[in-house]
Amino acid sequence: MSNAPDWVPFVPLLGGVLALVCLLFALRSGKRFLLVKNLPTSKTTGVFIGLVELKGTAESAEPLTSYLAECACVHYSWSVEEHWSRTVTETYTDSEGRTQTRTRTESGWTTVADGGEMIPFYLQDDCGYVLVRPEGAKVEPKTVFSQTCTPLNSLYYGKGPAGAVMNSTFTRRFSESAVPLHAMLYVMGQSRERADIVAPEIAADKEAPMFLISTRSEEQVAGGLRGGFWGLNVLALALTVAGFIVRDHFFGRALDQLWPWYVLAGFGYLAAACLGWVWMVFNSLIDLRQRVRQGWAQVDVQLKRRHDLIPNLVGVVTGLRDYERNLQTQVAELRAQQAATPPGVAGPDFHKLAPTLLAVTERYPELKSQESFAQLQQELINTESRIALARGYFNEIATHYNTRLEVVPDRFIAALGGLQPQALMMAEAFERAPVEVEFADGEESPQKNAEDAKS
Repeated sequence: MSNAPDWVPFVPLLGGVLALVCLLFALRSGKRFLLVKNLPTSKTTGVFIGLVELKGTAESAEPLTSYLAECACVHYSWSVEEHWSRTVTETYTDSEGRTQTRTRTESGWTTVADGGEMIPFYLQDDCGYVLVRPEGAKVEPKTVFSQTCTPLNSLYYGKGPAGAVMNSTFTRRFSESAVPLHAMLYVMGQSRERADIVAPEIAADKEAPMFLISTRSEEQVAGGLRGGFWGLNVLALALTVAGFIVRDHFFGRALDQLWPWYVLAGFGYLAAACLGWVWMVFNSLIDLRQRVRQGWAQVDVQLKRRHDLIPNLVGVVTGLRDYERNLQTQVAELRAQQAATPPGVAGPDFHKLAPTLLAVTERYPELKSQESFAQLQQELINTESRIALARGYFNEIATHYNTRLEVVPDRFIAALGGLQPQALMMAEAFERAPVEVEFADGEESPQKNAEDAKS
């Protein structure tokens, strides 16, 4: 023990601390993996306030042009690296105490120029568009340009700086990554109301657990997070055991005789990892339950919207009916007055009749009289679509929640919190019927009155 360095006894402690750090990062990766798997994909027209997952293409009316590839995009970043190499002579003392010299070659790459840019863009799917503000997001672009060249290539100085680094080999590496226009994206982020119009947007939020814009698919994103969870756990286990092996090696102990202690240290880490896993899965189930409740609340909001729209629609139709009836009477009276006036003769009030008749006929076109009704009708149609999307979202996330409550080992964790399955929404409760407005006997709809007046 006397020949061992002073820091050797602390190696197992250092290994344990590093293993704990790896465990925390592993649990963070696992938590994000469960979040990706838990959150159903929303349609752009069904985006509600809160954390959402979307899939679609990147669109912009005024896209950027990337620096190197010169492709249309909504985000890009580029860099130029220059290679260098140098020979180093160093003096050292060998095992016999003699002074020796040796030379070695060092080389590497130095970044000599870089840059990038991003703009807000629209994510488009088969239902519509939603605005995405990428500031603060973790962006995973795709490589659109990669080339290594010498000064003989026009790219060397055309896109790179005029100077050179120390010990340069005059070789440069140009690389660029971007989110191209029309590229398929996977987006997870916080939805909020836009400031300019009544519509949602996806933007950075400090409270959101994740804001990701990726050119990878959902399966690839989830696979990377799952791999990070298991990889970090394996690394942490190795660090835990390695700390004891290194200590015993410096102390000159027989490692083959101490393997039970190494196994015990490994089991100690696995016990801590299991506790962390239970904590992670339980919190994930609680979060999923809250999202199920939030999904139902979104359905309730849309049902309330429909409940408020229908009386307004009936009121507009009734008002248009009365307006059309009075307007037709007034037009008939004016026409009768004009017909009763002999040609070339103007009565005392006839000079007022023509402007009045013109004003009335300008107000009379059928399209304008039906505008309010058409707008409310479209609002009702849109609301029905949002109800269907909200119901689909709720049933999807509730189904996933119920499944997790049944599968092993999640069902044992769910039992700890007494979590219960969530009933799905049945279609019978949401059957959509056309809105009909009844008129009194002998009365006709505004559209029928307008058609009669035109004839």
